[in-house]
Amino acid sequence: MSGTAVRRTVLTACAVSLALLVTACGGGEQGEDKGAKGGTASDKPAAKALTAAELEKLVVAKGDVKGHEITKPGKADVFEPGAVSVDKAECDPVGQVLSALPAGKPAASVQRLVVQEPDAAKKEMPSLEELAEMTEEEAEAATLATLDITKTMTSLWSYEADGAEQTLAALREAGKKCAGGFSMTIDGEKQQVMKVSEEKLAAGEDAVAWTVGTKVDGSAGETKVVVFRQGTTLAGFSSFNIASVTRGEAFDQPTAVIEAQAAKLG
Repeated sequence: MSGTAVRRTVLTACAVSLALLVTACGGGEQGEDKGAKGGTASDKPAAKALTAAELEKLVVAKGDVKGHEITKPGKADVFEPGAVSVDKAECDPVGQVLSALPAGKPAASVQRLVVQEPDAAKKEMPSLEELAEMTEEEAEAATLATLDITKTMTSLWSYEADGAEQTLAALREAGKKCAGGFSMTIDGEKQQVMKVSEEKLAAGEDAVAWTVGTKVDGSAGETKVVVFRQGTTLAGFSSFNIASVTRGEAFDQPTAVIEAQAAKLG
């Protein structure tokens, strides 16, 4: 798959290509003189964002998720900032995280490409001679089996003060407002988000999760999007599976990846 095609599939998995992605808790002690404890909550130092170097130590790495390959994404795997625009301003946060770009303005960020390949997907694509001996249904099934790969772009975004809480709250609100869909443009190509369906997920201190239905040139697909907060950091996940989309089948959230990342963030 070309670099452009790889980037596009972060937002919508298209038809198969044989050549072949708030709770603030806090609290204080009741009944004590706040002055004696160092002042009111507003007097306390603002929470600090983690640096890129610190995030590098916390992002999932090789060996953290059994049965998954974890690498640093190349330029062909990611969108440049500003590459994504939407027709409804209130839907911009959804469009950004759907494309594995951060919502808001993080102080630092890191990313990893996490790929799960079932045993069937590790087999080579059937040769032309082998395909010629198969029925059309057998050839399609054999080809799709090699494409049964779930790719998850995993991101860590760190924010100053309460930026992570505010950003996650904005994401949750945007998901509700944009549940019926919106139009977006990615690298100059128009895409249609058909619906944003909320899913249940417990991770970190707070989380949002969606299945985002998309369509490009008549080809429909789904992307799983998850964002959870741990302290001043948001962890984002944007997942797709080419074979599942082509078959018209649902696929699961990347639970193992999310759990591994949550464990590393503490």
